[in-house]
Amino acid sequence: MSSAPRPSHTPSIQDVARLAGVSAQTVSRVARHAPNVKTDTRTRVLVAMEQLGYVPNRAARALRSGTFRTIGVITQNLGRTGENLVMAGIAAQAEERGYSVNIQQVSHPETEALTTASVRLSHQAIDGLIIVQAGSATRGSLSVPRTLPTVVSDSRLIDDFPSATAEQAQGTHMLIEHLLKLGHRRIAHIAGPSDSRSAHTRERIWRTSLEEARVWPAPLVHGDWSAQSGYLAARELAASAEFTAIFAANDEMAFGAMRALHESSLRVPLDVSIAGFDGIALSDFAVPPLTTVRQNFDAVGRALVDLLLETITASSPSLERRVIPSELLIRDSTGPAPR
Repeated sequence: MSSAPRPSHTPSIQDVARLAGVSAQTVSRVARHAPNVKTDTRTRVLVAMEQLGYVPNRAARALRSGTFRTIGVITQNLGRTGENLVMAGIAAQAEERGYSVNIQQVSHPETEALTTASVRLSHQAIDGLIIVQAGSATRGSLSVPRTLPTVVSDSRLIDDFPSATAEQAQGTHMLIEHLLKLGHRRIAHIAGPSDSRSAHTRERIWRTSLEEARVWPAPLVHGDWSAQSGYLAARELAASAEFTAIFAANDEMAFGAMRALHESSLRVPLDVSIAGFDGIALSDFAVPPLTTVRQNFDAVGRALVDLLLETITASSPSLERRVIPSELLIRDSTGPAPR
């Protein structure tokens, strides 16, 4: 394919086809992200589009096909590991399904900012909306256009929209049972922030599991998912509470707690066992490796995309819930309770 100067007029699909040496129908398939195009042909067409400055007319394409091939996503804090990993799953699955992704971050979704973001996205030619995190927002605080297909994950909105979430309760219960079987009777908890549904679930199951074992009450301190908050929480616990184990509501707070315990001359797991939640890759490289509950964030993100695309084409609305199983990973940070 030879290079060519950009035409003086707005480049057309025919111009791209001529430069790439393919048919206009092939250019159209590439523009639609259709799967039935050979890799080398797709590359030639994309290079031709770039050389000519061709931009597909998405509005016209949507009128013909009834779809923009774009998904809107709202989340709360992309700096948080869990949200970031779910977003990676969404992006990967969207790409495989031939869709692009338009992301809006809403730091305070309990306010009208969530509605503003959803309306803004609905005006930007999207086929549907995924809400990954919405804090304490409820259906009453969110105004989504009724005609906009919407799915959610890990928020109070799962009672109002189709949802795909990671399993929380059983994983937490398995982890507390593991600590109880090791003989621990004072299992402290570093909980997540108050606006997180996941944090509420993990705290509730920690509490009820200990009550059922007749070892309640136990120390509780709240963090904000960050390693620093876990560090400060563990320092507070070490100074004021009696415990032989700590269950941190996520791995990063567990990492911070491990440092605080080390600085307090408490050995893990000889003096204090510690466990986290999420199963992020770094948990296997802590010293000692962290016992945790692994969530499949990638599978959650992919399930959200699949569920949204099914919702878009569904003949009738549903409140389907897809729950991705979690897995207990027992490593060296937990051991028998000290005598």
